[in-house]
Amino acid sequence: MLYKYLKEQVYEANMEIPKEELAIVTFGNVSGIDRSAGVIAIKPSGVPYRKLKVEDIVIVDLDNVLVEGNMRPSSDTKTHTLLYRNFPSIGGVCHTHSTYAVAWSQAGMSIPNLGTTHADHLVAPVPVTDVMTDEMIQGDYEHETGNQILDLFNRLCLSPEEVEMVLVACHGPFTWGKDPGKAVYNAVVLEEIAKMAYLTMQINPEVTSIKQSLIDKHFFRKHGKDAYYGQSNC
Repeated sequence: MLYKYLKEQVYEANMEIPKEELAIVTFGNVSGIDRSAGVIAIKPSGVPYRKLKVEDIVIVDLDNVLVEGNMRPSSDTKTHTLLYRNFPSIGGVCHTHSTYAVAWSQAGMSIPNLGTTHADHLVAPVPVTDVMTDEMIQGDYEHETGNQILDLFNRLCLSPEEVEMVLVACHGPFTWGKDPGKAVYNAVVLEEIAKMAYLTMQINPEVTSIKQSLIDKHFFRKHGKDAYYGQSNC
């Protein structure tokens, strides 16, 4: 089995989706990339997690051409490959249908930065794309889903290294990271942020974002050259 290391990594990441209750039955998918080989590994379309095996993971190139596998790749593959082509620093992509993140997506609302849990992971609100036009929906839908994300990040001047998550309007969340495991970690974080924000706004509908100084403090103590959260490698 070629690309065994990549398939195993992506399989393990996919199995975190039901474990973390980020999706049910066949919903959601995780991919990982080997940039030196120019291929990604991704969950096959419509296969329940309880039946998924390492050898089922599908390998495609960045033009969505099948390289290895006996099943069709995820229907979201074109979204994943578009993100890999345009966000060169990322090594894994995760798409889920987690309840609270999907609720914000369906409401068409970004998630405001209301507390330090959010600020620990990103300096911005969790952004939400525009609703797709009919032409986009009837065209190359999954490719256009990726274009919606790219257009949003370009319009808001967002860095995919600093904002590793997005809500696709009427659809659901996509997250990414340095590898498939980090992409799933960010999906877990996003779901918790979405839940906390929802509950906070139920308690106080007039709540506003926390102070920028507090956002900066929490984000940069965990990220960047002056980070001091956690243990060093020395």
